[in-house]
Amino acid sequence: MFFLFTGSISQLSFNLDLNLLSSQDKNQNLAGMDIWSFIIKELETDHRVMLITVIAVRGSSPGKKGFKMAVSSGGQIFGSIGGGVMEYKMVELAREKITDTNQKSFLKWQIHDPNAGADASGLICAGSQLHALTPLSSSDLQNLQKLTSVIDKGTSLFLRLSARGLELVHDSGSENADIPEGPDWQYMEQLQMPQTLYIFGGGHISLPLSQIARLIGLRVVVLDDRRGLNTMKQNSFAHKKVTIDYSEASKHIIHPAESFVCIMTVGHGSDQLILEQMLHLPLQYLGMIGSKNKIQKIFSNLKSKGFTNEGLSKVDAPMGVPINDELPEEIAVSIAAGIIKTKNKKEI
Repeated sequence: MFFLFTGSISQLSFNLDLNLLSSQDKNQNLAGMDIWSFIIKELETDHRVMLITVIAVRGSSPGKKGFKMAVSSGGQIFGSIGGGVMEYKMVELAREKITDTNQKSFLKWQIHDPNAGADASGLICAGSQLHALTPLSSSDLQNLQKLTSVIDKGTSLFLRLSARGLELVHDSGSENADIPEGPDWQYMEQLQMPQTLYIFGGGHISLPLSQIARLIGLRVVVLDDRRGLNTMKQNSFAHKKVTIDYSEASKHIIHPAESFVCIMTVGHGSDQLILEQMLHLPLQYLGMIGSKNKIQKIFSNLKSKGFTNEGLSKVDAPMGVPINDELPEEIAVSIAAGIIKTKNKKEI
């Protein structure tokens, strides 16, 4: 999909600088942080935050329903609602409104038509997207901390955005249905633990793989049986790092149907021990690193224990998409590509 910018060159230059700075902030200062953690951090330092959420999309548009971006009065930005000049306009609007401590939540269309007047986004791809702008202050901290706790525990809760602001509700009944426009507008979203990548083996490849997985929206858990491992200490991208007994690996998979597992431990014995446990789980993705000879040996051992060719065929091994990778970072890209292929698969 291509989007044509119709604003001025000065706007475009500023927007590119804005996106570059935002990206640098994410990589350097906000490593290992999601949007809710970012908002909590900003509120705890007495900044106000404007949460921008895409609550409806019509036709062709770069943003999708549920996309979020946070703009802090301290100057930091996190997330994206689709990018480009449209995002620049929404950031500028958020910065303008966040200075008003009496500002209430409100809606703003961005229509991809140059004849749309004040709602014109600067794009011409014929669609549109509706945003809820929700000002947040220290009074929202308790709700946000509860929100992150619920997500971390894997329990379910619903986020409601409306003219009243941000609320958490336990019921998604008919009274809580989406109302996209009008004075009684509201947007409902189920909050639950995001899809999770479990990396068994916290060595050198786990570092870039954790970073890439985080960038594509996965919760990342790295597990190893070695205490004090330097690469585990260096990993600032994982949501969680755990030292475990590999014989109990399966106990750490909370929601198998929403889980991706990569096995890359220090030895083939521990790889087989973990794989044997994972084969019993209904995982989204299961992959194991190693040479073809190593894979054949492990599969042969598992067949002798009763595992079938059909069951073993579900294992991506050697793991990843073939790209002639050699460096740890290249191997991580290959593995991530295989995960993305599975995550985004569609029925033909």
